Amino acid sequence: MIKIEIIAIGNEVLQGDVQDTNTHWLSQQLTGLGGRVERAVIVRDDQTAIVAELKGAIARQTRLILTTGGLGPTNDDLTLAAVAEMAGRPLQIHQQALAWVKNRYEALAQAGAVDDAAMTPAREKMARLPQGAQPLANPVGAAPGVLLGLDGCQVVSLPGVPPELKGIFAGALQPTLKALFGESTFLEKRLLVNCKDESVLAPLLEAVAARHPEVYVKSRAKSFGPDVKFRVTLSTAGPSKPVVDQRLNEAQRDLAQALAAKTIAIEESEPG
Repeated sequence: MIKIEIIAIGNEVLQGDVQDTNTHWLSQQLTGLGGRVERAVIVRDDQTAIVAELKGAIARQTRLILTTGGLGPTNDDLTLAAVAEMAGRPLQIHQQALAWVKNRYEALAQAGAVDDAAMTPAREKMARLPQGAQPLANPVGAAPGVLLGLDGCQVVSLPGVPPELKGIFAGALQPTLKALFGESTFLEKRLLVNCKDESVLAPLLEAVAARHPEVYVKSRAKSFGPDVKFRVTLSTAGPSKPVVDQRLNEAQRDLAQALAAKTIAIEESEPG
């Protein structure tokens, strides 16, 4: 399973001015591809702090690192400088990225969104990539995403604006994701269990999880009060849908047998 870490960058997130919905969305998408998000953090616009997180992720042998935020034209947009420092590579103008930024500002000027299309140093900054990195086309905003391949790891830097992040993820990043994940599939089943006492349910789930270590088994209360019920989620990832289906079906069968032995009923299955 591909190990993933997400580093969200921005003072505005830590100050509570902006909610970090990007990490939630990326975690959903990457889990759905069959990846495993091992860690997600939020750090300030501080180059030293960003470098430390990147180096830590590399040391943990993370296969895919995604950063969000800090790609813009201002002095506190430090993500690419931090990636360059971590990799020991200089920042340099990337001609394709420069052309994309230039074209975006020309379009914005024509639409009256900016006063002129001149390529100022601040705008050129968005085209300064770590040496050897590739730009990822941004279909919404001005700053390209950036992909840097290191030994055994792909570092992907995405904008913090959600529509821009999602546009790059769904578009320019797809070849990289397909190369990493192939046909890997993630599926889950949700079962509504008529059990009021989680202390009774817990050992049954632990036994099923022990027999099916490749399946993640989790319970959480669906409601509170005398009619409390638990939603039990079974989830797993594998190289193909048939393999994943088989794993989940076997785990669900064992769980149903264990619950029946305690006269606990599965009331319904919910779609994953």
